[in-house]
Amino acid sequence: VQLQASGGGLVQAGGSLRLSCAASGFQFDYYAFGWFRQAPGKEREGVACISNSGDSTFYRESVKGRITISRDVAKNTVYLEMNDLKPEDTAVYYCAAAAPTYTEFVTLLEDQYNYWGQGTLVTVSS
Repeated sequence: VQLQASGGGLVQAGGSLRLSCAASGFQFDYYAFGWFRQAPGKEREGVACISNSGDSTFYRESVKGRITISRDVAKNTVYLEMNDLKPEDTAVYYCAAAAPTYTEFVTLLEDQYNYWGQGTLVTVSS
């Protein structure tokens, strides 16, 4: 099982980045996915999640309207499109996969996630 996150980098405030999470070693279309982040000195927090069908999504309030999660079954990849980035978005971003417990399962509860990838660093300068 592998979740490979990429796409992080240094960007100015107001800029955009797209993170990718390539999944392998398990049935991609069965799992829901989430993106989490951990800023320096802070606890990890959920950012966005998407159901296994892709039809349901959920976002933390502070990123609504700026960040979009999506998935591509053909590529076994989950994306996090981030626009209008702010310095407070600076963090290491992690992707994770969760086995669904109901139809259109979405959650930002970390203990619901079975697999985690390594992080990718996003730095937003002011």
